Amino acid sequence: MAPVYEIKRYTSQQQSAWDALVETSVNGTFLFKRDYMEYHAHRFVDFSLMVYSKNKPVALLPASIRDGEVTSHGGLTYGGFVVASELTSVQLLDIFEVVVQYFKKEGITCWYYKPVPHIYHSYLCDGEMYALYRLHATRIACNLSSTIDLSAPLRYAELRRRGVKKAQRAGVSVVRSTDFASFWPILEENLRQKHQVAPVHSLDEITLLHSRFPYHIQLHTAMYNDEVVAGCVVYNTGRVAHVQYISASPQGKECGALDMLFAHLIEGEYKSCRYFDFGISTEKGGAYLNTGLLSQKEGFGARGVIYETYRIDL
Repeated sequence: MAPVYEIKRYTSQQQSAWDALVETSVNGTFLFKRDYMEYHAHRFVDFSLMVYSKNKPVALLPASIRDGEVTSHGGLTYGGFVVASELTSVQLLDIFEVVVQYFKKEGITCWYYKPVPHIYHSYLCDGEMYALYRLHATRIACNLSSTIDLSAPLRYAELRRRGVKKAQRAGVSVVRSTDFASFWPILEENLRQKHQVAPVHSLDEITLLHSRFPYHIQLHTAMYNDEVVAGCVVYNTGRVAHVQYISASPQGKECGALDMLFAHLIEGEYKSCRYFDFGISTEKGGAYLNTGLLSQKEGFGARGVIYETYRIDL
């Protein structure tokens, strides 16, 4: 007899059960913990779902809603189903169908779905990709990230090795820091000049998130003459060290500070992770590729991993 699934809208009373399944799932990360998701609750109307079988949660769907359309999740880089290890591919197909029917009853017209990239999976979990195919989902974004497999890293390009040596000769040092206030103006200025945008997180927001997740969210800075000249914020899931923000001052760029910083992180701080992910080098949903930025990342031995978004018309 096929399992009967019950769909429940998430409420704060379910936080413990939600977070517990994130912890034991095969594809969940700390970004799905409610204390992370809700830092920007004022920007999104939450429409997260919990899927139960025999009164036990077996899948979660982080989601937000706007104008009758659901995005899983609008405030996250990725956010498809988070699933229990015992869930089979056929059962996941059934859950997709049950949730589609639930959305239709709720008057939802469209579902935007962002699968968790495979590098974050602790066990094989691509059944959702087959489910998307079965639902005739349309891929509407394909962003290219650059990732190092730390179990078999490639040799750095000569340009990157020279950058590391240049920074060493200049006396650059790398430290783990909590001084986000010293790094944020460098980041803001670079983003303003290059892209005319601000960081996704304000200084207050990233400071708050770091206080909630001090192990998972870490700032590393390159110092020159006792000043911060470069830095990056790393989201560490345990399996993946993902670079959320990268930036250097003009002086930091001149002395090769970022090359030394990344070498330190790859070879030292995060060498116990399976993957080191530099993040995407694309814009406009993948239509534009920043080849210069991509070349810098691939100079450390990183290669392509995709972050996708699908649309399901209901």
